[in-house]
Amino acid sequence: MLSIQTKLRQIEHGIDKETALMLSEIKGTEVFDLFVSANRTRAEFHGNNVDLCSIINAKSGACPEDCSFCAQSAHSKTNTEVYPLINQERILEAATSARKNGVKRFCIVTSGKKPSNKELDEICNFISALKDLGLLPCATLGMLDNDQLKQLKDAGLNRYHHNLETSEAFFDEICTTHTYKDKMRTIESAKSTGLSICSGGIFGLGESWEDRIDMAFALKEIGVDSVPINFFTPAKGTPLDTRESLVPLEALKIIAIYRLILSDCGIRICGGRPATLRDLNSHIFLAGANGLLIGNYLTTLGRNPEDDLQMIKDMGFEI
Repeated sequence: MLSIQTKLRQIEHGIDKETALMLSEIKGTEVFDLFVSANRTRAEFHGNNVDLCSIINAKSGACPEDCSFCAQSAHSKTNTEVYPLINQERILEAATSARKNGVKRFCIVTSGKKPSNKELDEICNFISALKDLGLLPCATLGMLDNDQLKQLKDAGLNRYHHNLETSEAFFDEICTTHTYKDKMRTIESAKSTGLSICSGGIFGLGESWEDRIDMAFALKEIGVDSVPINFFTPAKGTPLDTRESLVPLEALKIIAIYRLILSDCGIRICGGRPATLRDLNSHIFLAGANGLLIGNYLTTLGRNPEDDLQMIKDMGFEI
């Protein structure tokens, strides 16, 4: 029987589900051999460039959806701040600061199932202003229909972000107010409108490795452009507030296997990164990532952008 090291040397990219499941069983320091394969694939498809993005929580809390991991759900009792859609001045202030840090994509995020027509009109104005700043506008606005997505695209939206969150088989364990098929329908609508698609999920919710791998292949079948990988951070007052975070090497293994499945996609490391990876933050690139969300997240603090920029430089990568 071939050793894990021999099998990894034979892996190029675009692995099948059977191989991915085999790799998920790697234990201990053998995971570093997996990183070598993932790093080689990253370099082949994406070079040494790191794609930076940043987000702003433009409307916070009071969400009617019951996603069990989310601190913004109205079904949970958390200390998350609740506020309506912010004004354009605050959007542009945050975007200008992000651009100074080398960010080229800036994402407007709102809580709730979707914005009202009035809010959508305002968001379209935000998007036009972001484009005028020289940024690539991105939005996370929930489950929009074709007409709403076309309105955003006409305003200058470049990319729509809508996470699957997890596998279809596990989805009902984390949300009951909308379905996996609802999410797929939104992504398909955004793609049909001609928008770039950013879709991934959150890991550490209690899902199995098969769930993680099934989601990767669903994203591959959709043909997404960017895959955000988020690591669950427990928020007090949510149904999952006693669940422990992933250990660093397991989180990095997820990145590596996703890189080998989704070779030509952007793999972007987002929420939960500082708390989950701790001293192994810089290993995300060796594990195959080529994108990074810098600054703060929706309801939790991120690392200091200057520290992330120094990390990228120290690793020999370029923005």
